[in-house]
Amino acid sequence: MIRTAWRIVKSAHARAAFDGEGARLFGGRWNSPGTRVVYTAESESLATLELLVHLQQTRVLTTYSAIPLRFDDALVERVAQGQLPRDWTHYPAPAGLQQIGDRWATELRSAVLQVPSAVVTSEHCFVLNPQHRDFGKLKIERARPFRLDPRLRPGGTPPRRSP
Repeated sequence: MIRTAWRIVKSAHARAAFDGEGARLFGGRWNSPGTRVVYTAESESLATLELLVHLQQTRVLTTYSAIPLRFDDALVERVAQGQLPRDWTHYPAPAGLQQIGDRWATELRSAVLQVPSAVVTSEHCFVLNPQHRDFGKLKIERARPFRLDPRLRPGGTPPRRSP
């Protein structure tokens, strides 16, 4: 089965969106600083929510791009919610989650790790390992401008209807 995932990034960084440098520098829920991974989500809407929880200003989203990618399900290792500590959705994330991701990445176990989303727990994110030998099998498509409905921005107003 072919899976689709989405990554939303600043348009200026779209060319380097899959190098894992940001996660290597700053860490994330599923990796500690020093471990190079790339975060994606199973839908563009989940990718949007995952981005929104980290942004202070949504006005800047006009400078972002959405990038879809496709990959075979055979490239995926899965982490089930039942394997995670009770507090796995907390912010900041418990260190045990970074240990799971770091171990997966450094052992080069798969190109893709499917993990539950802490934002929408019934959906999934995909952590990518750009250093895995199968990473080149992921089909990264062309970036396109990202548009967020202004009503989702703080103080946003609905568009006016024509009389």
